[in-house]
Amino acid sequence: MLGKAELLEAIAGKNRGLLATERDQLAILAAIAQLEDRNPTPRPTEASDLLDGNWRLLYTTSRGLLNIDQFPLLKLGQIYQYIRASEAKIYNLAEVHGLPYLEGLVSVAARFQAVSERRVEVKFERSVLGLQRLLGYQWPSQFVQRLESGEKFFAVDFSIADRDQQGWLDITYLDADLRIGRGNEGSVFVLTKVRE
Repeated sequence: MLGKAELLEAIAGKNRGLLATERDQLAILAAIAQLEDRNPTPRPTEASDLLDGNWRLLYTTSRGLLNIDQFPLLKLGQIYQYIRASEAKIYNLAEVHGLPYLEGLVSVAARFQAVSERRVEVKFERSVLGLQRLLGYQWPSQFVQRLESGEKFFAVDFSIADRDQQGWLDITYLDADLRIGRGNEGSVFVLTKVRE
């Protein structure tokens, strides 16, 4: 699909949005809008076979994520989202790099519920923050399995009970290996499915 190739080319080398200039952002958002107009899955929340799986973030406009890179000595690494459609659960992981042996991990577990053919409401339930070494972090799917089991970690590990810790996401494009979403704070997310 021509629109998909153009979008992937536009976001290549932009480090998930960290290196995107204002002009880049406008071009990328235009490419996203063109692809959304050609969404092959008109009812994405009902396509659990496509939604389910392990995703890696390619591009975002989310300041909340991109600002992690603004802390001194910290660099934002890969960001993953694991969707367990049958259980209506989402696991977000952000790898953070810094000084040697001080690589970090920020993770959030949430539940989601489809409220329309495109929109899911998300309620955040748990967050784990810590050093990768102390968490025994090896790779994303291994860590998500440990989260799913309910394991407690030697880290900042807390439940999120505040009703304000929720939001929604419109899934505006979905195929076998690419997903685009627009969040309640106006952010755009482009993710690719990863096979582990």
